[in-house]
Amino acid sequence: MAIEKELLDRLFADYNYQKPEDLIGENGLLKQLTKALLERALQTEMTVHLGHEKHGEIATKGGNARNGKSAKTIKGEFGKLPIEVPRDRDSSFEPVIIPKGQTRFIGFDDKIISLYARGMTTREIQGHLEDIYGVDVSPSLISTVTDAVANEVKIWQNRPLDAVYPIVYMDAIRVKVRDNGHVINKAVYLSVGITMDGIKEVLGMWVADNEGAKFWLQVVTELRNRGVQDIFIACVDGLKGFPEAIETVFPYTQVQLCIVHMVRNSLRYVSWKQRKDVATDLKTIYQAPTADQAEMELKAFEEKWDKTHPTIGQTWRRNWERITPFFAYPPDIRKVIYTTNAIESLNMSLRKVTKNRGSFPNDESMLKLLYLALNNIAKKWTLPIRDWKAALNRFSILFGDRMPAY
Repeated sequence: MAIEKELLDRLFADYNYQKPEDLIGENGLLKQLTKALLERALQTEMTVHLGHEKHGEIATKGGNARNGKSAKTIKGEFGKLPIEVPRDRDSSFEPVIIPKGQTRFIGFDDKIISLYARGMTTREIQGHLEDIYGVDVSPSLISTVTDAVANEVKIWQNRPLDAVYPIVYMDAIRVKVRDNGHVINKAVYLSVGITMDGIKEVLGMWVADNEGAKFWLQVVTELRNRGVQDIFIACVDGLKGFPEAIETVFPYTQVQLCIVHMVRNSLRYVSWKQRKDVATDLKTIYQAPTADQAEMELKAFEEKWDKTHPTIGQTWRRNWERITPFFAYPPDIRKVIYTTNAIESLNMSLRKVTKNRGSFPNDESMLKLLYLALNNIAKKWTLPIRDWKAALNRFSILFGDRMPAY
């Protein structure tokens, strides 16, 4: 609702504004106005509750009427604010704008959750709210506010998904969590899908002690149970058994091994002195214009490096069928397909919000923070990924019988 200019003019008519504190300070106009509006709203609620104005004829059968006021201090982005709450004789008045028992104004909880989602610890949130708003917030309050997210996590994790995702990226990150008195690195499985509109969407988040193909089978099975009927391309790392796990549930899905992971794993076998040369020769393989040319480049690579680094060529040969699907696409959309960068960047953002904590006390605490962080990150996913229309046109040619009406 827009505020009329004339109303603001009347409000400032006798107001002597000299410095910012006069407007937004502890005793500034904004705080005074907030207090006045809240108390006016409470009086209006009481009038509706009783059915008559103050000092008006009593309209209730039992003779219920106003019975003074009670003092209450609420906390919000304006700091601490003392207000007067009207009472009625039979104590049946239940305020809506500031409910009974509530000492935090609407929006203040959101501020705590926003700070928590950015990776701030409880102590840091306490200090921030004290410095900015002059409000002393207890650790138990912060936990209570953020614990309310737990139910949201369950609903989000079990929500129905789209029937078709042209591309799905799958990867896992490691997070330190306490388990039976010991701190262990747990695997947090993440799946990011690209919708038919080209928008990234986190499909789910799962926790296990270790990353393994058997658990990934449970993940893709859950995706199927939540409504996913088809995936055109699944981009994954080189975990043994991972492609087979996907094809067990989605037999027609093309599994594309992430080229970045392939190169990274290949360079593990190479000394620092030779890494640049090996990386350059590997680039000739995955940047070849066609799959046939790429195989010729792989053969040339083997002839040059097999004597000193035979494992690299063997690994690429063994996974060749999973490496080459992206060659069916034009160069401008290959990068969308052959790398899990879309999920790698997500993982990097999640690591930023978890790095301040040595470890989490339990899985629930970890999932709470990761869920809030994911929501925060996803707010920026408003545009389709680059060259999406070109990719969609190519999908309509290659997977025409599987493309939904769109």
